[in-house]
Amino acid sequence: MKILLVEDQTKIASFIVKGLKEQFYTVDHAVDGEQAKALSSLHTYDLILLDLMLPGMSGNELCREWRQQGLQTSILVLSAKSNTQEKIDLLDLGANDYLCKPFDFGELLARIRVQTRAKEESEMTMLVAADLSMDLVTREVGRGGQNIELTAKEFSLLEYLLRNKGRVVSRTSIIENVWDMHFDSDTNVVDVFIRYLRKKIDEDFELKLIQTCRGRGYKIDL
Repeated sequence: MKILLVEDQTKIASFIVKGLKEQFYTVDHAVDGEQAKALSSLHTYDLILLDLMLPGMSGNELCREWRQQGLQTSILVLSAKSNTQEKIDLLDLGANDYLCKPFDFGELLARIRVQTRAKEESEMTMLVAADLSMDLVTREVGRGGQNIELTAKEFSLLEYLLRNKGRVVSRTSIIENVWDMHFDSDTNVVDVFIRYLRKKIDEDFELKLIQTCRGRGYKIDL
């Protein structure tokens, strides 16, 4: 799951990003409305965490503009403002939920899960290729009756490959969708993590699922 966090306070943003990454989420961070708009035009996000008190364009204005442009991504507002009417106004603008600061991180995760469940009701919750299965709800991966333990980044990489089953995905597209926005696209980290995945899901099996398309990228084709 790929999340855009729009938050100008460095300490709060660092806390949220660190916690979300520990929970298998891929996170991009924008410090103001203009950067958030630029990122949302370049990438597809499953959820946006939006602060209201931003430099320049406010979170209210940003939410309104996104909805006017037809953006369907779920928006969870994070704000110190607790006035009931302000909450109503944000929900009417198109926000999906509202969480007041300061908040318990466990509650933030629970509200993210609510938005995830709502999204998954209209999407598949199980990704499959041959005898490999990935449960997006329980975060469990298995092959041939064996449970496979993956790190957060390995899970995200495998999920991206499975969501694009039958299609070649380039290293650049993997970097953009699995790693953070500022990640160095010239690094060989994609190839390194492909090797990690192969060791876990292919090495002990006769049928090899991850294919290298030389000069183009990788794919899972079954």
